[in-house]
Amino acid sequence: MSSWDDASGPDFGSADQPGPPPLTMEERAGVLDDLAELEVFRTLLEPTGIKGIVVDCPDCDEEHHVDWALMQANLRQLLEEGQTGRHEPPFDPDPDDYVSWDYASGYADGIAAVAEREEPGGDGRGGKHARDD
Repeated sequence: MSSWDDASGPDFGSADQPGPPPLTMEERAGVLDDLAELEVFRTLLEPTGIKGIVVDCPDCDEEHHVDWALMQANLRQLLEEGQTGRHEPPFDPDPDDYVSWDYASGYADGIAAVAEREEPGGDGRGGKHARDD
């Protein structure tokens, strides 16, 4: 139990200020899908030296390099609180160590397609992405 679990913790603002609206069921389902996909991406890409995801930030018009654990924490916070907090970016990240969500998704789909073709009785049509439902 951390020291912030009781009433003596830090004050993060007035309780009168409304928080973000809760996520809809569809939004929650999307975040849960993202968490599941992120775990697949990490499992496949981390052993190759990829440290995380690169995200285009519409607020500052720059790319943010987010490691696997921080991305997972952001998505969990989104589920729990309806928003993510601001986090300190990694110091001097090497852009070659990060991939876009689309790249990671395509990589996972490619691995799934190869695995399916190699399975006995596989039909060779390729993988199905979770968002293709």
